[in-house]
Amino acid sequence: MEIIKFAKSGLALIFFLFLFNSQTFSQDFDALEKAFSESYELEKTGEYSQAVEKLKKFYTEGSYEINLRLGWLNYLLGNFTESSAYYERSISLSPYAIEARFGYVYPLSALGNWGIVKQQYEKILDIDPRNTLANYRMGMIFYGSEDYNTALKYFEKVVNLYPFDYDGTIMFAWTNFKLGKMREAEVLFRKALLMRPGDESANEGLQLVK
Repeated sequence: MEIIKFAKSGLALIFFLFLFNSQTFSQDFDALEKAFSESYELEKTGEYSQAVEKLKKFYTEGSYEINLRLGWLNYLLGNFTESSAYYERSISLSPYAIEARFGYVYPLSALGNWGIVKQQYEKILDIDPRNTLANYRMGMIFYGSEDYNTALKYFEKVVNLYPFDYDGTIMFAWTNFKLGKMREAEVLFRKALLMRPGDESANEGLQLVK
């Protein structure tokens, strides 16, 4: 009988602790939600430092959401090294999430770490091979380094996924032009004009292929 009494009292204690922890979590979450809300409002008015402070009060290394948000706010502040560290933490917490990797490239680009930027886009495409933004940006990286054959492959993927997308089409056109594929370039420049009638870049390309 004593064992049964002890078991009952033990269950009652566990239940009480569960209720207490649930109430505490609810209170903490309400405060955290308020901090996020305030940080968004402060961001709108350009008060990035204050937005950061609102979230730092609740900072824990294991929070993907807080690290991601602090990565963005520190980028806006121009604190690129701090921003990178927060994004790195976010990536380590959710390695298959691509949003943190897209955020990470902003401070990396500002710091001129183009090799790591490229690595991040490659990681994104490992996770999501058809990601249009990553394919487009990889195309731009190779186009900028005059590796037109590689750039062509990335832009082609973009255009295959979004045939009526201006950005992908105009870059696909210019890449074909750079490779001496004048017929393909002409067709693509004309398509670009259907997306943006009178477009300066497309008209320039047409003049050059004639």
